Amino acid sequence: MIIFDDTIVSVFSDYGIMLPIAASRARKIADKLGSFTTSAPGHFPGSILDIKQTLSVLGKTGDVIKRSDIERVHSAAYVNALFSDNPDGLLKELLNAYELIGPDGKPNRYEPDKAVKPLPALFDKILAQCAGSYLACAAALVTERHFCYFLAGGNHHARYDTGAGFCLINEIIIAARKLQAEGGARIVWIIDVDAHKGCGSAELVSFMRSGVNPGPFEKNCDILTLSIHMARGWPLDAETLRNAAPGRAPLIPSDVEIPVDRGEEPFYISRLGDGLDRLEQLTPPGARPDIAIVVDGADPYEHDELSSSAPMRLSLEQCVERDMLVYDFLRSRKIPSAWIMAGGYGERAWEPPYHFLQTLARGS
Repeated sequence: MIIFDDTIVSVFSDYGIMLPIAASRARKIADKLGSFTTSAPGHFPGSILDIKQTLSVLGKTGDVIKRSDIERVHSAAYVNALFSDNPDGLLKELLNAYELIGPDGKPNRYEPDKAVKPLPALFDKILAQCAGSYLACAAALVTERHFCYFLAGGNHHARYDTGAGFCLINEIIIAARKLQAEGGARIVWIIDVDAHKGCGSAELVSFMRSGVNPGPFEKNCDILTLSIHMARGWPLDAETLRNAAPGRAPLIPSDVEIPVDRGEEPFYISRLGDGLDRLEQLTPPGARPDIAIVVDGADPYEHDELSSSAPMRLSLEQCVERDMLVYDFLRSRKIPSAWIMAGGYGERAWEPPYHFLQTLARGS
């Protein structure tokens, strides 16, 4: 099953945010995949549904993500700022999360004079995408193939009390903890293959275990994280590390941390395979994850256009091999998987997820 919905796609230039994120990325993937729903029904991983259709399939109604779901993950003060009647609090957090004001106090990749929508209105899109990530998880648990790919989302840098790295709230952890709170899952794996370390997810899981923000679910629930990422790119660049507070992201490691340095791309697949084995070994004996959330960033791709992704350059073939390795690993163990499209910048960012899904469609 694939979830695609034009109505929740963020056109960042509408808000004056000048990031190299192609608004047509998800639409291009969905359009190109459309023919496979009829040409290869035996292999294609389900229908392409929008949010409303997904809600119907799952028998859900109303608002999927509530304020209480975000309070389960982020600090009370931060959530209050996001939901305050005074828009200045939300505006301040958006400016910070999307790095729209530079250290010199001047706009950074931000041209508010060109905006056609107020920046705080972006919050509605963010909440809708958070709902999509949760619905992808819910669908993966019940659909026949136990697989769902959400053509949006992937906000894995947001931390306990702040946004970061173009991420206002951490929808990955919000979805995982909502599943746990509802009794839909106890053990959740997060497999993050975005070029940038899943630093916010690592911090939030660490805080959950330490009791900073334990949430209303049994203590023996857990989330295990794997992140394979650039060894030196943001948020592991010298300046960010120098300014990082002890015991906070990005200094907190994932359960399985796999840094890949510039020029080490030939070892990427073997290191990922070893990391998946380690993730399995960390799972309590006799237990298995109820679901894996795959943060399927396309920004390791050699044609990605975000400058901070430059230290990692995987070929298209390596990107597809990466995804198929994760897919086969999970499927062979009968672990449901929800895939979140995550990072990918520029006009060719659609290529890695499309070719992965096309490979599934062809059954190869």
